[in-house]
Amino acid sequence: MNIKTIISAAILSLFITASSAQMPVEVNGLLKKERITPVKLFKVTEGKMVEIANTLPEEKGKFGFIFYPEYEGLYVIGTGTAVAPNDNYKFYFKGGEQLSLSILDSSYVLTGKLNSKENVLLTQWHDFVFPLEHKAVNFSKVQSTFVDFFPQLEDIAAKSKSFLKGKTTGNAKFDQRMKAYVTFDMAFYAANFLQTPRTAHPSMEEWSPYYSTLKAQDFATNAGLLYSNPWGRRMLSSLISINLRQQKGKFEGGLAGLKNALACLPNDTLKGDVVLDQAERLISHSEYKELIDAYGKYVITKSQKKRNMDILAPLALLKPGDAAFKFSYPDKEGKTVTMDDLKGKVVLVDVWATWCGPCKAEIPHLKKLEEEMKGTDVAIVSISVDVAKDKDKWLKMIADDHLGGTQLFASGWGDLAQYYKITGIPRFMVFDRQGKIVTVDAPRPSGPELKALLEKTLAK
Repeated sequence: MNIKTIISAAILSLFITASSAQMPVEVNGLLKKERITPVKLFKVTEGKMVEIANTLPEEKGKFGFIFYPEYEGLYVIGTGTAVAPNDNYKFYFKGGEQLSLSILDSSYVLTGKLNSKENVLLTQWHDFVFPLEHKAVNFSKVQSTFVDFFPQLEDIAAKSKSFLKGKTTGNAKFDQRMKAYVTFDMAFYAANFLQTPRTAHPSMEEWSPYYSTLKAQDFATNAGLLYSNPWGRRMLSSLISINLRQQKGKFEGGLAGLKNALACLPNDTLKGDVVLDQAERLISHSEYKELIDAYGKYVITKSQKKRNMDILAPLALLKPGDAAFKFSYPDKEGKTVTMDDLKGKVVLVDVWATWCGPCKAEIPHLKKLEEEMKGTDVAIVSISVDVAKDKDKWLKMIADDHLGGTQLFASGWGDLAQYYKITGIPRFMVFDRQGKIVTVDAPRPSGPELKALLEKTLAK
C-alpha cells in the first residue's frame, strides 16, 4: 500500500467517524463583486453573529466551506462584519446539506440543483422581501427615504401574510420556524430603516401604519427564539426605541430610560441583555454600581455573568475604600459562602492553588497567623483557583494538611482573578468590616507586616 493510499484511507476513516454523529455542510460559491474580499461564515449566538471561518476567494471568485454545524438553525454567509446585516445572508443548516450560490453586490442567487428545500424557501423569501431589505440595510448604497419606503413596506407587509401559504419543506422544525423568520425579518427591516441615516426623517405622525403593530414585547416572550436570529438582539433594541418614542414622545437617558426600556420586555433574560447593553456604555465604576444595584437581578445566565465581569473588571479602580467584589463560592462541605456573609469581620483573602509551591510555603505562616488572630474579628478565607477536575485533590490537601479558616473553591481563574487583575499567586488581600478594600496586594503571612495591617484595620 503506497503512502497516498494510506493518507486517503486515514482521511476517509476520520470522515466516517465524524459523520457517524453528524454530516458536514458543503458550501460552494462564486463571489461576483468587482473587488475580491474575504467571504465569512457566521454562527448565531444569543441573537448575534459570531465568525467561525473565512476564506479569500481565488482570482475568479471561487470559494467554499466544509464544516460541521453546531446546531440546526440559521447560519450566515457573506462579506460583511459580525455586527451588521449588510452583505450577509441567512441560510439554514442541520448537517448534510450542499449549498451553491453566487454572492452579488447587494444580494445573492442560488446556483445548481442540490440546494436544500429549506434554503430554496429562504431564498424565495429573501427575493420577495429584498426591496425592503435593500433600502433598510444598504442605506449607503441606495438613497431611500420614508417617502418611497413606507408605501413599499405596507404593500409587502400585506402580501407577506400569505407568502407561506402552500409552501412546506417536509422539515417540520424548519417549517414552524419559517413563520417566525418572516415575522422577524419584516419587523427588523421596518425598525432598522428608522434607526439608520437618511436624507429625510419622518415625524411620528408620518410613520407608516405598520409601525403601530410592532411591539417589542411580542418578540421578547421567548429568548431562545430571538437568540436564534442573527440580528435578533439588534432588532429588539430598535423596537424598544420605537416603542418608547411612541409612548413618551421623547428620549430619556440614564436609569429612568433603562426603567422604561425594561418595562417593554416580559422576559427576564432579555432584560439582562438590555441592562448589560447600557452597562457597556458606562465609563465609571460609580455609574456601573448604581446601575447594577438597581437592575443587576436580571443578570442571570452564565454568559451574562461573564459579560458583566468583562464590563466590570476594567472599571474597577481597586483603591482603598472601594467595595469588594461580591464573590460566591462553595466551601469544602458544598455550602455557598459569599463576601456579604463576612460583613462585620476584617477579612483576609488568600488566593492560592494546590500546585503552587510559593502558596504552599506560606501555609505554615498562615496557620500561625490564624492562631494569633483567634478570638478577634478576623476571618481568614482561602480561595483555591484549582480547576474543577482537581477539586478532589484540593479536598484531600485540606484534610491531610489540616487547613483552617474558610476554604472555598473557585473552579479556576474566573471572575475573582479577573476582577482583581490577579496574574500570579499567592495573592493576599485585606477588607474592612464594611466589606471595603483595605488593600488588594497585602504582605504575605511570612512577614510581620500582614499581622500589623490586620491589627490596624481591627482598631478602626
